[in-house]
Amino acid sequence: MRFNLSEINELIRERRTIYPEQFSDRKVHKEQLEVILNNAQWAPTHGNTQPWRFKVFTEEARQTLGDFLVKTYIKLTPKEKQTDIKVSKLLNRPTMASAIIAVCMERQPEEKILEIEEIEAVACAIQNIHLTCTAYGLGGFWSTPKLIYTQEMNEFLGLGEKDKCLGLFFIGYPSIEWPKGHRKPLEYTTEWKTQ
Repeated sequence: MRFNLSEINELIRERRTIYPEQFSDRKVHKEQLEVILNNAQWAPTHGNTQPWRFKVFTEEARQTLGDFLVKTYIKLTPKEKQTDIKVSKLLNRPTMASAIIAVCMERQPEEKILEIEEIEAVACAIQNIHLTCTAYGLGGFWSTPKLIYTQEMNEFLGLGEKDKCLGLFFIGYPSIEWPKGHRKPLEYTTEWKTQ
């Protein structure tokens, strides 16, 4: 065996969503973020297009992100559907995190690879981000508010017309005990075909 499978199994099974409200104010170092992003780039990618793009918000840029999210939510959401809770989360969560990564997909100009396959590659990159956070003992939260899929978001992030933001990934040191998790037994999700 090339790697310690029991450690890999434990890493995968210990990955958890930890929300920004559960982060401490301890700062994640830039060197850690660079390792996290480098590991993200080793996700599988059809045709080796490497469609992932990362916009990292730290320091004062976190507040800029929160302000943009609230402004865009209020602009795009009918008044009767707006909630104070949503406004509060959009505004405050970025400053609760040490860093936020806007994980994006840059569409290949030739469009040789199906868009869904490029999205799948970026989702795999996000899994690598989350697993590396787990290895560091960092909390991670993949957030996908509807407004990230808008033209306003593309303009804010400097993305092309056919590019997409696929999530905001919040990173911070947890202030809570590491959460427990569970999954259904394999027989609920797997069908074995032998003929």
